[in-house]
Amino acid sequence: MKPGAEHLSVTGRHLLDRRDFFARTATGLGAVALTQLLGAAGDLTRGGPVIDPARPYAPRQPHHPARARNVLVIFCAGAVSQLETFDYKPELIRHDGTPLAGGPPVTFQGPSGNLARPQYAFRPRGRSGKMVSDLVPHLGGLVDDVAFVHSLTSKTNTHGPAENFLSTGFVPDGFPSIGAWVTYALGSENQDLPAFVAIPDPRGVPQASVNNWGPGFLPAEFQGTSFSAKDPIRNLTLPEGVGPGADRAARDLLREMNRRHLDRNEGDGALAARIASHELAARMQLAVPGISDLTTEPAHILRAYGADDSANPLKVSFARNCILARRLIESGVRFVQLFNGAYASGGELNWDGHNKLKEQYDRHAAIMDQPAAALIRDLGQRGLLDETLVVWCTEFGRMPMFQKGVEGRDHNPDGFTCFLTGAGVRRGVSHGVTDELGRRAVQDVLSIHDLNATILHLLGLDHEALTFQHNGISRRLTDVHGHVIRQILA
Repeated sequence: MKPGAEHLSVTGRHLLDRRDFFARTATGLGAVALTQLLGAAGDLTRGGPVIDPARPYAPRQPHHPARARNVLVIFCAGAVSQLETFDYKPELIRHDGTPLAGGPPVTFQGPSGNLARPQYAFRPRGRSGKMVSDLVPHLGGLVDDVAFVHSLTSKTNTHGPAENFLSTGFVPDGFPSIGAWVTYALGSENQDLPAFVAIPDPRGVPQASVNNWGPGFLPAEFQGTSFSAKDPIRNLTLPEGVGPGADRAARDLLREMNRRHLDRNEGDGALAARIASHELAARMQLAVPGISDLTTEPAHILRAYGADDSANPLKVSFARNCILARRLIESGVRFVQLFNGAYASGGELNWDGHNKLKEQYDRHAAIMDQPAAALIRDLGQRGLLDETLVVWCTEFGRMPMFQKGVEGRDHNPDGFTCFLTGAGVRRGVSHGVTDELGRRAVQDVLSIHDLNATILHLLGLDHEALTFQHNGISRRLTDVHGHVIRQILA
């Protein structure tokens, strides 16, 4: 053995041998060469779109004919109780005030109390007779137009990670949001506006914050752009003393300089992407102010959304966000994520009803119900639901019992509700079932991966084929799971 070699690994000792060194080096160089050839042929990125760095937002073809061209997600942060909204459980009324037989003595935040009836009356709605709570009468009026999914499950009962799971398909941080995946795959129909817009609630950002609209390991240009009716995109107005003509001339000069620089650096994809992002920002200077200016909306639209409610300024702000969402969809923005509810706050700023559920839900529903329902109706009346998929969702549900000593429900990832409507979705149907008390999904049990696979399918995307190579792994929005919920498709 060579001196000092006793501290080396077996592989290290072999490398001290000249013949072994050259044999192993030759193998490694061959692997490098093979990787280069496969990459050039596109075999390492099979499933991912071919993207021109100079035009990253150009529209791209889906895998198969699409039913939807746009998506609107209404994300109610804080975990809305299915038992107070859309999942009617008469047995819970019958067993009100009794212990849950065989139930957990302790849940997420502490000891369990007794079973508690829904805090609002349910009544049949629409032609279908679907039972919906009096908490959300405006959304209840849409039952004949939507498909309910009552058997969703999550992997976690903590708000931030559950928001990650709903928006990215993974519990940890660092993964691309569904909106980033969609715009990476399909680009945008409008080259003057962002392809993906996130509209935070007027009370603040959700618990997982920008993770909900982040690009993760996808190229940065596919991150969502965050703004609202209350907080428009910053730095879009022209500096004082600079008129539109001078601004246009400066941008034309800059475009020509960029073109010459790119000609001298042909093949520099990062440079081309930076130029494209700056040019989009310049076009947004002209397009976004017009989209964000709601003063042109007629009085009857403001009234329908509740944007004229002088007694509830938070409702007015959320209603204006809903109108902004409609205008973005109308203008061809590919993916719009509209948030109702902010970060963890004891249920004061979102739907996290642990202690005073009814008192807090009275306030939250007054903000959300009418504007969200008006948004869906408005999209329908304008013919936009023919090509737009709308998803109403939350990160998990609530337990059928109150927590001990308070009048609120703890976190429940084992059975909760969402609904879909619009392009490609059956109307007036319910799919999946929770048990008689609404605690667990027991029939057609579904995961967030299934929901995301269905959204991608309606956009013409195969969730198993849409991939991105990251750290040697062919990553997907749906990880290695998911199937399309075909029972709710038209």
